[in-house]
Amino acid sequence: MNKSIFLPAIILLSAVLVFSCSTSEKSSKDEKVELTTKADSASWIIGIQIADNFKKQKLADKLNMEIMFAAMEAQLDSEKLLFDLQDGNRIVGEFMQEAAKSGNAGKITEGEAFLKENAKRDEVTVTNSGLQYEILTEGNGKIPIAENVVKTHYHGTLLDGTVFDSSVERGKPAEFPVNGVIKGWVEALQMMPVGSKWKLYIPYDLAYGERGAGGVIGPYETLIFEIELIEIVK
Repeated sequence: MNKSIFLPAIILLSAVLVFSCSTSEKSSKDEKVELTTKADSASWIIGIQIADNFKKQKLADKLNMEIMFAAMEAQLDSEKLLFDLQDGNRIVGEFMQEAAKSGNAGKITEGEAFLKENAKRDEVTVTNSGLQYEILTEGNGKIPIAENVVKTHYHGTLLDGTVFDSSVERGKPAEFPVNGVIKGWVEALQMMPVGSKWKLYIPYDLAYGERGAGGVIGPYETLIFEIELIEIVK
């Protein structure tokens, strides 16, 4: 749950005081906002939160604020809207995806360049999907299918070596359904005999894609895993 709306009173007061102090230093084109009621203060804080969300998603310089405010007025005044909800959701989804991709162009280029060079190594195999793997230990056991549950040890890093997850470091193998993990793992596990240890180089579209996962794995991250397939549990 996002707790940012329920700000402590001291933070709310600080925001008002900071704003009041800073407005006197702004140019004359800026108008001073008077926060005289709780509704005024709540409106100010909500505005900050919306703007902060735009900044985090790198949308601040991509949105037309004038049009956005006009749309808010139209909705509040129950005017006829330019798009129905279904079309609107589709347009916003496409815009957000394009904006995220544009904002992470450097990361995408870095991943593509790494995979291109990595694919030149003799020990690396590239599948039709773009997944790359390197066999560290050749197993001779059964190969799992999508419906199986497997036990593995794994160690996951970003391209810069940052460890984001590791059952090896925790000292405890992990069990999960083959078809319940990211696409790169699903594909690799169905080629690995039990007893194998492979190193996977997973393009972002076979990993966590444009969304990322948690605080460490950002959007459009190329991932590296070492996976040891210990057994097929069921």
